[in-house]
Amino acid sequence: QLQLLESGGDLVQPGGSLRLSCAASGFTLDDYAVGWFHQAPGQEQKRVSCIRFNDGRTDYAGFVEGRFTVSRDFAKNTVYLDMDYLKPDESGTYYCGATREDYCFGTHADEYDYWGPGTQVTVSS
Repeated sequence: QLQLLESGGDLVQPGGSLRLSCAASGFTLDDYAVGWFHQAPGQEQKRVSCIRFNDGRTDYAGFVEGRFTVSRDFAKNTVYLDMDYLKPDESGTYYCGATREDYCFGTHADEYDYWGPGTQVTVSS
């Protein structure tokens, strides 16, 4: 069964760090790009970053560049999002999705074929 599952969401203080994981099962990520999306309560979904699994090329939204890092582990068929210096407005649900690797540099959620159920991040004092 083809699935993506996010993990690692937690409560963290402003300025803190988290590592999110996106594990794929039932298929390999070799021919895909994996994007991370953030949805704050009452807000539209925004594409945070993307990585092409084969060649490791990445893309970041301007508001996270320099603070977030996306990476992948071939052996674990998993993509990670390392988030540093987190801000309160970055609270919300983080989703990972798989898309054609050609679409990694786009920001359109409707181009993604598979989605995880999301993991919750709360940045608060």
